[in-house]
Amino acid sequence: MSNSQADHIRRAVAERAGRTFPAKVADWIRDRPEGGIAVMFCIAQILCIAGALMFPGEFRYLLPANIAVTLKSIAPLGIMALGVGILMIAGEYDLSVGAQYSFLAIVCATVSNQLLGDISEEHASAAAPFIAMALVLTIGALIGVFHALITLRFNIPSFITTLGGMLLWKGATLLYHGASALRFKPTEPFRTIFGGEIGVIHASIIWFSLFAIAFYFLLHHHRLGNHFYAVGGNRNAAVAIGIDPARTKIIAFAIAGFMAAFSGVVAATRVGSIQPGGGLGMELQAIAACVIGGLALNGGRGSILGIVLGTALVFTIQDVLLLLRAPAFYFEMFVGSLIVIAVVLNTAIRRSKA
Repeated sequence: MSNSQADHIRRAVAERAGRTFPAKVADWIRDRPEGGIAVMFCIAQILCIAGALMFPGEFRYLLPANIAVTLKSIAPLGIMALGVGILMIAGEYDLSVGAQYSFLAIVCATVSNQLLGDISEEHASAAAPFIAMALVLTIGALIGVFHALITLRFNIPSFITTLGGMLLWKGATLLYHGASALRFKPTEPFRTIFGGEIGVIHASIIWFSLFAIAFYFLLHHHRLGNHFYAVGGNRNAAVAIGIDPARTKIIAFAIAGFMAAFSGVVAATRVGSIQPGGGLGMELQAIAACVIGGLALNGGRGSILGIVLGTALVFTIQDVLLLLRAPAFYFEMFVGSLIVIAVVLNTAIRRSKA
């Protein structure tokens, strides 16, 4: 390294060290994919908290009961959105995760109920829901692999493959169980592990947090995470450095299917029953949460924190509208507007960075 290069590096380090805190915050917002959503989320929380303090009787945003209900509602969609986000970073989509959510939850409940009815031993009965859950998580991952193989083998857009998959698994749900609701009352300790509470913190939120932490380390501190970004960002460049795009995308599809199955089981455990069409529409909400969270539509950019904040902001809007007793269709209007605003804001931030 020449003396001029060393002097340039020292000046750059000194300049960065001497920057004020607001300037460092501005750099973080501009440099990070979740920068825009972090600003929007903080502004939304400040406005909601201010409204709750000014009008505590009419706007009960800060009540523990409201916080508990909101957290419970966030977790299933957030768990699904983590899988969808990994797949989007790899440059693909899965529109079937909502249908998988319902189908695999019903399979889990049916298998668990059958095992509980057929096996009388206490230890076997306690293991029944765990066996059923292991089965559906495996099926969810295999469904993802199935979608990936069709997409890659025939070189068709994953949007089309999984749109067909959505209709397929929706029909499979009705064929397998019918249109009636199914009760799911698992035995202990399954009920506590996946449906218990610690104060206002539900078990599903703990699972959501654990998966978010695990996927954070996967994306940012593991070679596979680098492969997801590389394949989604520039497939040809990824091939040039020895990455197998097909293998990487198959893994991403499998993760999305696995997370859809896990989300369905966790939600069924909390509610105690499953509606055959209960997951339809969740796939679009999951994609919306990811887009709002700063994930690029063409892949290669995004973060776990952005997915978490995007999901939280979607449910913050829903909670505010419920507290204000607004009509239900307002939710779709606000989320749709928020998607466009988030994309425009993230694009503007990336252009200012360039």
